[in-house]
Amino acid sequence: MTERLYYDDSFLREFDARVLHCDAAGERFHVLLDRTAFYPTSGGQPFDTGHLNDALVVEVLDREDGEIIHVTDRAIAVGPAHGEIDWDRRFDHMQQHTGQHLLSAAFIELFKFQTVSFHLGRDISTIDLAAPSIVPRYLEEVERRVNQIIFEDGAIAVSYATAAQLSESGVRKEVKREGVSRVIEVEGFDRQPCGGTHLARTGQVGMLLIRKCERQKQNWRVEFVCGGRALAAAHADFATLSEAAGEFSCGLSEVPAMVRKFAEEQKSSQRAMKKLYERLADSEARAMLAAAEPASCGNGARIIRCVFKDAEARYLSPLANRLAAEPGVRALLATEQGGAVVFAQSVELDGDMGALLRETVSAVGGKGGGRKHFAQGSVPDVSRLEEILELAAQRVRTNG
Repeated sequence: MTERLYYDDSFLREFDARVLHCDAAGERFHVLLDRTAFYPTSGGQPFDTGHLNDALVVEVLDREDGEIIHVTDRAIAVGPAHGEIDWDRRFDHMQQHTGQHLLSAAFIELFKFQTVSFHLGRDISTIDLAAPSIVPRYLEEVERRVNQIIFEDGAIAVSYATAAQLSESGVRKEVKREGVSRVIEVEGFDRQPCGGTHLARTGQVGMLLIRKCERQKQNWRVEFVCGGRALAAAHADFATLSEAAGEFSCGLSEVPAMVRKFAEEQKSSQRAMKKLYERLADSEARAMLAAAEPASCGNGARIIRCVFKDAEARYLSPLANRLAAEPGVRALLATEQGGAVVFAQSVELDGDMGALLRETVSAVGGKGGGRKHFAQGSVPDVSRLEEILELAAQRVRTNG
């Protein structure tokens, strides 16, 4: 069984060991050491990276038999080896993992919400909570409590205990594992079994920021960042806010009000545009109906076909609906703006516009569908719009 040096010293950056085996695994190599400071993927925390001699360690695996496998980019000779951890990655992981312990403990302390899972991601970390509901006030209180613990800079200690000993001393989650467990204890705040790498003091977490909370089936998922990630997130938020303030020519604190104002103005403009489209569609529909050829189908239906060059895609729907409001009309419309296609027919007519559209646009790599009397879609090649409408018109004439 590999001796895990990180259990007692998570700040160990370099170490010496012996290579026991080195086996080829495709283009990589699996290296077994007698001792290691490399952390393998486990408990929601990703593996460490770094170097063994001149080989790059690209992944670290924890086998069920207790051995740790180092996946390297080249072979390493059996015998002495020197390992070096990618410290920036390790320290970031320790900030996020220790921050997670504080966050989970705060949810227990304040609201009795138990953490059921943890994931340390590349940019964002998450915990899933067993909770009936979570409101913004809960998140604010928990975030404030966690950062209070961080600023107090309490000691974080590593110890070992059995499940019975842990139960007697109190932990925030029941321990079912047999034998001796490694325990991470935050002075005066939290005590929990954990095999991951952690900081020496809470102040090293720097700060914790809750970024998002959303329902995940029966649980609640909370996204958070700590330390360097929190600083990067704060810088990114400030840059985004500053850019928005520049666009609106206002102060940072005025951005939310300006966004709301802009959104309302946009909604008002969209309503006005919709009314204009409807008025234009009514006028253009009358002109198209007047210029339409006599009934071209066996059942007396008129086919009105048109490919617009500069009409917006959203204009086709009101125009097609207005044309189909007249009896005995099938409208086959398209526009070169986005390659949009819309088919519609009067309610008394047979046939299926949805099926017709799917059949014709799919022939040229397009997609779409709809109902019996109305369908819409798009094609990637606008040069084939005339071909599509002609094909559709032929199908309609043939089938009536």
